[in-house]
Amino acid sequence: MKRPTGKAKATASCLPKKPLRHRFFALRHGESEANVAKIIISDPKVGTKAFGLTAAGRKGATRAGQMFKKTAAKRVVMVSSDFSRAKQTAQLFAQALRKAGRICPLRIAKELRERRFGSLEADSDARYPEVWAQDRHDPAARPFGVEAAQAVQRRTSRLVAKLDRELPDGADVVLVSHGDALQILQTAFLAESQAPDVDVSRFWM
Repeated sequence: MKRPTGKAKATASCLPKKPLRHRFFALRHGESEANVAKIIISDPKVGTKAFGLTAAGRKGATRAGQMFKKTAAKRVVMVSSDFSRAKQTAQLFAQALRKAGRICPLRIAKELRERRFGSLEADSDARYPEVWAQDRHDPAARPFGVEAAQAVQRRTSRLVAKLDRELPDGADVVLVSHGDALQILQTAFLAESQAPDVDVSRFWM
């Protein structure tokens, strides 16, 4: 299920105010067992140990890597959430790139974890829209004890800024995460695009 897009509001972005040195690509994990079961799994104690990819999800991750190799730089740094579904996606994607001759190290970053959904944990994923409706009105809202969209944006954009500072020139960066986390990160780039002195053309979903 995909959250609706809308106009970016005032943000908690930690993106640099100068052009990024690297190309950043966002990759949502492949189909997971939680997706098939239509349940919300956001607790790291569960998500890092269970609910990995389905067979279709594994095939999709490999296929995505095979497609990406056509435009990828020689060095591609994979940075993944530590949830099983994201980590497995990153491993398969990276494997496809390595077979094509790319240098492809893999890092794990807790900043890319799934958004915490509080008391909705293990509930039906049909309840996501209840949270998203609150996000549109107030990015600091925490209905059901969820992690605020503002907090998710802060942790993910701070990671982008850190990676852009620290990684060597010439590398592409693939962020492997979860639907909500990546789309909230995207709003940081969309908001920054309103500023004439900020270049956000180096982020792809």
